[in-house]
Amino acid sequence: MQVITLRSGGLFAEVLPAAAGGLGRLDWQAGGQTHSMLRPYVHAMGAPLPTTSQLACFPLVPWSNRIDPAGFVFEGRAVTPAPNRAGEPCPIHGDGWQHPWTVGAQSANGVSLTLDRRDGAPFSYLAQLRYLLTDSSLNVTLEVTNTGAVPLPFGLGLHPWIERREGVSLRARSRGTWTRGPQGLPAEEIALPAEWDFAQARPLPQEQVDHVFCGWDGQAEITWPDTGITLGIEADMGYYILYTPAGAKFFCFEPVDHAINAHNLPGGAVRNGLTVLAPGRTLSRRVSFRAGEADKEGRVSE
Repeated sequence: MQVITLRSGGLFAEVLPAAAGGLGRLDWQAGGQTHSMLRPYVHAMGAPLPTTSQLACFPLVPWSNRIDPAGFVFEGRAVTPAPNRAGEPCPIHGDGWQHPWTVGAQSANGVSLTLDRRDGAPFSYLAQLRYLLTDSSLNVTLEVTNTGAVPLPFGLGLHPWIERREGVSLRARSRGTWTRGPQGLPAEEIALPAEWDFAQARPLPQEQVDHVFCGWDGQAEITWPDTGITLGIEADMGYYILYTPAGAKFFCFEPVDHAINAHNLPGGAVRNGLTVLAPGRTLSRRVSFRAGEADKEGRVSE
């Protein structure tokens, strides 16, 4: 398995082109110690390709999370993506995670990857994924171009996996969420429950959360009190998905640009974050992961 290593300042990343173009790790060296900013995948020579649930992060294209098993109707056309994960009735996470990506330009601190899905159906597309390290940040750009014959609603996101240790806190201001239906699809849009209001930093809930949050301001901070290390996340997206399995040693904070099953929610695809791309048009999104240390007053320095 090809592993591309990127370095800049105290940051170190591993990119795995054949494993969905995902990240194997993102580490930061500070104060003589190495800190895992994302949950690392420990690979061994000759081991099979990791699943996306083993990665530190992987791209979501051309949609995020679940679509109703019946598909959706757009401009009078029925669009029915096939289920694509064993035991899951809903098409999930697009299909970019199910293919190897091709390496393009590469340097000591950056790499560009491409995925050619012009033969895909019902979504035909080309995707580009660029990773660039600075001394304190990993900047990720994800783009998709509609190579099909008709307009369709597209969406993008990233799916990081993050270590959950005692007392880890999250700050991520948002407006609301949805109740969760039996297939994991949004049922009713509601105001934030008090325990899910992360406008101020607070520990993660003990119970399982697997919901999309709307009205996000694109800023988030995760802090581990045992080390005082903080992971800042900045994105040009208005939604995030929080997944906190009860008792697990990880959680997921996923910057995304649309709601779960946005294709079918009241108000339509665009109102719920998706972007309609005519043939040949491109959608681009950016996410930055910033490593820092919190001082005694909770302020963050890079």
